[in-house]
Amino acid sequence: MAPPTWLTSIAAPIVLGAAIISVPLTRSQQPPLERWGADALPAQAQVIDQKAFNALAQVPSQDAFDGSSLFYPPGTDSASLKARPFHVYHDDFYAIIGSNPTLTVVAATDKDPLFHEAVVWYPPTDEVFFVQNAGAKAAGTGLNKSAIIQRISLAQADAVKDLASAVGQVDVVTVPSSPQVINPNGGTNWRGQIIFCGEGQGPAVPSALYAMNPVPPYNTTVLVNNFFGRQFSSLNDVAVHPSNGWIYFTDVDYGFLQDFRSKVNIRRQVYRWNPDTGVIQAVADYTLRPNGLTFSPDGKWLYVTDTGAAQGFTGVDWSAPASIYRLPVNDDGTLGPNELFTYVHVGVPDGVHCDTKGNVYSGVGDGLHVWNPAGTLIGKIYTGDVAANFQFAGKGRIVICGETELFYGTLAAEGAHITDL
Repeated sequence: MAPPTWLTSIAAPIVLGAAIISVPLTRSQQPPLERWGADALPAQAQVIDQKAFNALAQVPSQDAFDGSSLFYPPGTDSASLKARPFHVYHDDFYAIIGSNPTLTVVAATDKDPLFHEAVVWYPPTDEVFFVQNAGAKAAGTGLNKSAIIQRISLAQADAVKDLASAVGQVDVVTVPSSPQVINPNGGTNWRGQIIFCGEGQGPAVPSALYAMNPVPPYNTTVLVNNFFGRQFSSLNDVAVHPSNGWIYFTDVDYGFLQDFRSKVNIRRQVYRWNPDTGVIQAVADYTLRPNGLTFSPDGKWLYVTDTGAAQGFTGVDWSAPASIYRLPVNDDGTLGPNELFTYVHVGVPDGVHCDTKGNVYSGVGDGLHVWNPAGTLIGKIYTGDVAANFQFAGKGRIVICGETELFYGTLAAEGAHITDL
């Protein structure tokens, strides 16, 4: 059992509890696989029949089973779910995974959460960048260990895609940003560079948006580090609107809750910044802890994950949000009223992205969950542990950060357009 990472993780604060449930099915209760046809089900996929657990013979005690607990559908267990990690909850998921999806562990550590957040694909070099967890106790909170940007070559990852594990065969390279991005977290492509959310350190080093050159010497520039002189708490994630070019970002209190920021003296909010005029304004404050954010492919909707249930080193409140909200984006870039898009059943939703069809993906307590635009869960890419964040690498490729494991997946879906505004 991994250490309780979700208590110590900024953007992926989830633990997989010991409480599980698995009720064997009778033959008559087995999922009706025949309706898909024997040739339609990929080798790495399995069908999950939700009717099989609508009414359980025995529901676990409230004292033993909550949002930290893994749920095993009847007739499954940990080994069977991991053996075929693409879980089909709805026929629409077949178009996403294609005929031969794969999932490979390309790097792993014993306990340090080295594969955490800010997953960004840089097409010119076909590399994926990501960062370590800045607040996890397993890694320490010192800058010498927790504020590290890393990268992998997708050419190396693709060469081992048919293996279940290829640990040691893909180089994980440290990126020496200069000046250093202080406690990096979220990230995105922007004008040929990568924007990182730096969470700051202590009372004096402010949280900031940095732009980093994705090639040597990896030079950085501070873009934003205050709101009219006031420090942000801990900038968490960032996204660029696909048409108007405004940069939207979230600010939350995990730096304080994880002991590397001294206090909170500004509201937890979603902001937008116009890089051409310099205007910064708060545009939403409805969530308890706004975390990941992304736009629909047409830019008409903003999705924001709320990790309110996760309270850093102070604990957890499963009555608080573990939800994704959706807000309409007006023509002038302001946001309309929020609506609940989905509530996740394990852990909290962290990183969030869309594919070109408008399906929504988020890292949660047992891997990636995928919903259609109506908010219906249509499938999972199951890792059996926390998936903090992830990113598409164009068409048919995806990289998933699992804290102590890094995954490379192939499938049919394509990530929404990487903007270069």
